[in-house]
Formats: sequence, structure tokens, C-alpha cells
Amino acid sequence: MGIGGISIWQLLIVLVIVILLFGTKKLRNIGTDLGGAIKTFKKSMKDDGDDEEQKQIEDEISAANDIKSTGAEKVETEKKT
Repeated sequence: MGIGGISIWQLLIVLVIVILLFGTKKLRNIGTDLGGAIKTFKKSMKDDGDDEEQKQIEDEISAANDIKSTGAEKVETEKKT
């Protein structure tokens, strides 16, 4: 007896039929797509908890860029005079 009353031979027959129906290339593409979907799902679940941190980091970067642009404007004004 195998898994849930299914023997190993029955599982092999089902596997052969699935390979004949879909082909190995199609099965590989399905596996790749499924893996990518799971990876994206895990990443989005992880990112949901990090939204506040991400917003804070973006605000700090924006503030730093504002400071840099203000400093650049002062330098340009000084060069003109």
C-alpha cells in the first residue's frame, strides 16, 4: 500500500499519462510559473508588514534629495553672482 491506498505502480501510471498528455516542456513551464507565483506571494506577504518602514525610508530619501537640490541651487546662485 502506498499513499492513501494508492500503490506506487498506480502513481507511475498516472505520471506517465500526465507526461504523455502535456509533455515535459509544458510541465516544466507550469512548474516554473507555479514557483514564481509562490515566490511573489511570499514576497508580498513579507512586504505587507514592512509598509510603514518602506514609507519612512522613502520619506528620508525624499528629504535628503530636497536638501541636496537646495544646496545645488545655492551653489548655482553663488556662481552667477
